[in-house]
Amino acid sequence: MAARRRSEPRQHIRGGFANAEFASCLDERPIFEEQNVMIEERESTERIEELLTRNLKEIFGEADEKRRRAAIEELWAEDGVLYVPPGPVIGYEAINKVAGQLRAAHPNYVYTPNGKPQVLHNAGRLAWGSGPRDQAPAYSGWDVMIVRNGKIVALYVFLDETSEEFRRVKVKL
Repeated sequence: MAARRRSEPRQHIRGGFANAEFASCLDERPIFEEQNVMIEERESTERIEELLTRNLKEIFGEADEKRRRAAIEELWAEDGVLYVPPGPVIGYEAINKVAGQLRAAHPNYVYTPNGKPQVLHNAGRLAWGSGPRDQAPAYSGWDVMIVRNGKIVALYVFLDETSEEFRRVKVKL
C-alpha cells in the first residue's frame, strides 16, 4: 500500500479510540500537527493474521526445504529481517537456513498458537508454544511482525526466558 502525505491535522484522532478514557487523556492538538510526516496506509488485519499463522506453520513448522522456501518467498519481503536471539538475519536464504536449523534441532516439534493474533496498524503479534505433538510445549514465545505491502518486512522472535530453548540459545551467544 502506498504511503500518503499528511500535512494537515489528523481530525479523526479523538473519536477513533474504542477506549474513551484513553482518548480523553490525549492533548487536544493532533499529533504531528505542525510537521510534514509520511504515514503508511494501514495493512489489512486479515492479512497480518494470515501472515502470523502461516509463518509459524509453513516456515518454522515445515521440514521440507523446498516448500519452506516457497512459503518464504510468498510471505516475506525479499529484504525481510528475522530478529532471533543469536542475531538478525536478512533475506530469503538466511531465513530459510535459520528455519531449517531449528527444524533439524527439533524435528518432532510442532508450533501451536496460544490464542489469536493481535493486530495494530501494520504490526501483529502471536504467542505460540512448541513441543512434541499432543504434549505440553517444551518452549514458548512471541512473534512480533511488521508488514508492508502485504509481506513480512520484520519478525521479532521473543523466547520465554523460563524455557530450555532460551537457555540453549543464550549459551551460544
